[in-house]
Amino acid sequence: MTRLAVVNSRAKCGLHAPAVSVEVHLSAGLPALNIVGLPEAAVRESKDRVRSAILNSGFEFPTSRITINLAPADLPKEGGRFDLPIALGILAASGQLPTEPLENTEFIGELALTGTLRSISGALPAAISATEAKRTLVLPQLNAQTAALCPDSRILAAADLLATCAHILGKEQLQEVSTKPESKSVTYPDLSDIRGQMQAKKALMTSAAGAHHLLLYGPPGTGKTMLASRLPGILPGLNEQEALEVTAIHTLSSISTPPDWKQRPFRTPHHTSSAVSLVGGGSQPKPGEISFAHNGVLFMDEFPEFSRVALEVLREPLETGEVVISRAKGQACFPASFQLVAAMNPCPCGYQGDSQKSCRCTPEQVRKYRNKLSGPLLDRIDLHVEVSTQKTATLFSAPDNDDLNSGNIRQKVISARQTQMTRQGKYNAMLKPAEIEKYCKLEKADQDYLTRLCDKLGYSARAVHRILRVSRTLADLSLEEQISKQHLAEAIHYRKLDREPA
Repeated sequence: MTRLAVVNSRAKCGLHAPAVSVEVHLSAGLPALNIVGLPEAAVRESKDRVRSAILNSGFEFPTSRITINLAPADLPKEGGRFDLPIALGILAASGQLPTEPLENTEFIGELALTGTLRSISGALPAAISATEAKRTLVLPQLNAQTAALCPDSRILAAADLLATCAHILGKEQLQEVSTKPESKSVTYPDLSDIRGQMQAKKALMTSAAGAHHLLLYGPPGTGKTMLASRLPGILPGLNEQEALEVTAIHTLSSISTPPDWKQRPFRTPHHTSSAVSLVGGGSQPKPGEISFAHNGVLFMDEFPEFSRVALEVLREPLETGEVVISRAKGQACFPASFQLVAAMNPCPCGYQGDSQKSCRCTPEQVRKYRNKLSGPLLDRIDLHVEVSTQKTATLFSAPDNDDLNSGNIRQKVISARQTQMTRQGKYNAMLKPAEIEKYCKLEKADQDYLTRLCDKLGYSARAVHRILRVSRTLADLSLEEQISKQHLAEAIHYRKLDREPA
């Protein structure tokens, strides 16, 4: 009788799914079951679930000394995902299952006491890794459709332990799952619903065309939130690879539902959200809102009302497009290439500079309110756009321009983004300094104009680079190869908060 069996499985480590070998050895001695290999509490508890599942599935639980090693030993193991491979390893080591069919197959799944398989988190990353290793993946039925999104994968859906064993014994084949997701048509609010605010609409189009970060500020009720909610309607859909990344991130959490296939995420955290909820964390690092907004939009309303700590943790992800979470037990890196759209009032009461209502804030209150947003954070936001109060008559007027509806603007955005991808292989907001020198070249007179103005206004080098990126986007929207003085002036106009005294 075979006394040793090895079953292939996958751990969960951020967006990665490292391979784990579940080694089961039966030896003489008093009956006992020990699990080694850095298991967390949920993994150690699996021995009780596995015992009941094996017995309730009609198999014999061996009365031997059982040692289970989860290799590699230095990789932390968490969750109930190892229940199924542990149960199969015990059955194979005790001679109730053959070992040959286990060699080119990987198994993950949590067992109920009845032997039923329950869903696990991180199914799609596991499927991607299994496909790269050219192995079949067996997992619970509830995870099969999501896992099958991985191209060229071979996914088998199992309802319970008994069905899995029947497949291994060759008595009954598990269902192979293949998924061809379809993009659903989503109806977004239209920009034509907003009367006036021509500058804000142009800035929103510029932000969408170049994937630039945007800050809308103005009195309450001027349409800041309405403008932000219409951004998804003018953004192009995701490509296959981007959609796969978005879905993979959302499968890491049981409390987050991925958006429809190829639809960009639009996340709106409340201003009471903590820094950990935004960037992610925990003893076993999990993604936060900025990762769930990857390849999409993060809308932060009442921007200064977020805690200072929560705002400052955005600085590195805004620059690098990823977030690295380090803990004593390990480190995880999550993608966070999101587009930030923030909205704020100009002062605590909201009416500073309003032509219709007077501000009742003291200069000290305004200064304290503005200082919640640090210079380095504002520096990383490309467009600062004022959304002013409109006259009541404007609300009842016809749309200013039929071209300013979401459908037409979306076509302009798609065209501008295609131009950028053809020219440089990335969006303008992602250009590195060396690429800015190459793709944002200026004529001598325009360069002198920009130098004089930025020196006078005291802009940082980062701000100058962002002005050039926005200018490049404005030129792309105008279908012009060369950045002109007009584009530079408009880009500088969009950085008003950098020079506005608190």
